[in-house]
Amino acid sequence: MPIVTSLARATLLEAIRTRLLWLAVVIVVIAFGLAQFLNQVAITESREIQAALLAASLRVAAVFIVTVFVITSMVRELNDKIAELLLSLPVPRSAYFFGKFAGYAVVASILALLSALPLVPFANPEGLILWTVSLVCELLIVTAVSLFCVLSFSQVVPAFAAVAGFYLLSRSVAAIQTIAGATPQDPTFGDRAVKTIVELIALLLPALDRMTQTTWLLGSAPGASTLGPVVGQTAVYLMLICSAALFDLYRKNF
Repeated sequence: MPIVTSLARATLLEAIRTRLLWLAVVIVVIAFGLAQFLNQVAITESREIQAALLAASLRVAAVFIVTVFVITSMVRELNDKIAELLLSLPVPRSAYFFGKFAGYAVVASILALLSALPLVPFANPEGLILWTVSLVCELLIVTAVSLFCVLSFSQVVPAFAAVAGFYLLSRSVAAIQTIAGATPQDPTFGDRAVKTIVELIALLLPALDRMTQTTWLLGSAPGASTLGPVVGQTAVYLMLICSAALFDLYRKNF
């Protein structure tokens, strides 16, 4: 639909005009400089240390930038009544949602590519391709969650806190499962209840800890089959999160 393309283009122009991409470039340069500094102080395995530091810092920075951009952009539209004006047009609300999501998805993909550039001298090419594609998938999930939260809360702080909680819990749920599973020989009812609750939470959350792994950049790269579960999980969660966001958007009265 033309409205979807127009909204996606407008979102991309907003990212350019707000200097978002320049901010990403500055963060990439700073991270690369820090990695070069560590190269001077590291005694052994300096290449591995540089790759690990760059990958971890750029991953978190990309997630933070995408989350802040999506939330602040949507809140500004809601406060300025731009969203209300667009939703008053004779087009379905789903067109507005998917137009915004498409624009944010393009921005997230560009950020993922920018994040991969500093890793070129330190990572093996096959592993870097897998890492970049996985980062795109991770950022798409974060984009969808950010849209859902900002449509639900309509405020910056609650939406950001919800997205941060979702991301941190998704990244750490495997470790929480391990801790909850380390029960004594005679577990009590409380131990079993905690373990069951943690298992249920793990079923509901995406396994972000298995995505965009730094180990892919070091040594021999895993096979392309590694991307199968990543892409499949991304498709499932995008469908679920977008459906929930659309349900919330259709029930709102502007």
